[in-house]
Amino acid sequence: IIVAAVFVAGTLASFTDWFFMGMLFHDRYQRFPETWWPRDKTNETMPILYSTALGYITAAAVIWLCALAGVDSVMSGLKVAFIAWLAGSFVQVATTHIWVRIDPMVSVAHAAGYLARFVIAGIAAGIALPMA
Repeated sequence: IIVAAVFVAGTLASFTDWFFMGMLFHDRYQRFPETWWPRDKTNETMPILYSTALGYITAAAVIWLCALAGVDSVMSGLKVAFIAWLAGSFVQVATTHIWVRIDPMVSVAHAAGYLARFVIAGIAAGIALPMA
């Protein structure tokens, strides 16, 4: 059941990544084009695959953290996920925004995307862990 939770959370996170980090404020990435690695826009397969794999790793890590915290409900899973996001991804995105030339709305979209990823994993943990 836990493997299924990781699979479902990682798969759903790939869709939220597409929305928050790909579609939302897409035009704002070009405000500072020098910030982004130059790459062949016609072949983004490998970066997409790497990002998707990292989404599954994130889902597994959040669910594992929830297991260590004794999560026994969706609400407690959400609490652990939010704290993990606040301690990690939020700080990383905020620090990047401070030091790297990046449009503020891109930073907001990235922070929201990571929060969505963590929330999905927290919900999955809150459902799966009591059944395990």
